[in-house]
This record gives sequence, structure tokens and C-alpha cells, in this order.
Amino acid sequence: QVQLVESGGGLVQPGGSLRLSCVASGRILSIDDMGWYRQAPGKERELVGHITSSSSTTYADSVKGRFFISRDNAKNTVHLQMNSLKPEDTAVYYCNAVLRSFGGRGVYWGQGTQVTVSS
Repeated sequence: QVQLVESGGGLVQPGGSLRLSCVASGRILSIDDMGWYRQAPGKERELVGHITSSSSTTYADSVKGRFFISRDNAKNTVHLQMNSLKPEDTAVYYCNAVLRSFGGRGVYWGQGTQVTVSS
């Protein structure tokens, strides 16, 4: 079984920072792309950004210059550093990974972590 577990969410004031982490565990052979998505109340899930196995990154326009994704391949971990947070960043943040396990290649999701930006 493959599992993705996020951590690091919480309540932060506008202008503050948070760092989310996501660890992939299980019978993993290799991990291709890893990404972060978010879903605000009443809205569809949207891509925040993703990082390839060679650490090439892309970001949604709404977070460019504020959010930064990094990964530690040895620890099957991806991080999302969020700076200059705005109330509109409030959402449940989900980790995503495209990976190969003993069961084959597939897309896996974490359970989500709540980020609330409010004064």
C-alpha cells in the first residue's frame, strides 16, 4: 500500500508563512512528478504547483513568487513553502504524486491539510 501524508497546515495571519510537507510511504519503486493542489469552499480543486523528479517546478499564476516547492528524493518528501499568505489562499491543501510501486504506476493523493489565512 502507498500512502501520502501531509502536515504543517494551520491558522496564520495575512502576510505570514507556512511550510507544508508530504511524505510518501509504502512499497515505492520511484516517484515521478509530485505536486500540491488546493480546494477552497465552494470551489473546484486547483493546481498550486508541481515538481518533477529532476526538481523542475511550475506554479499557478496566483502563487508565483510567493510559494516554493522542493523535494527530498531520498526521503520521498515534497515541501510547499508558502510566504506572504493572503486570505484567498485559505483552502485544504492536497499532496499528489505520480509514482511506481510494486502494484504498478499510479496517481496518489494525500488526505489534505487545512490552511486558514485570517486575522
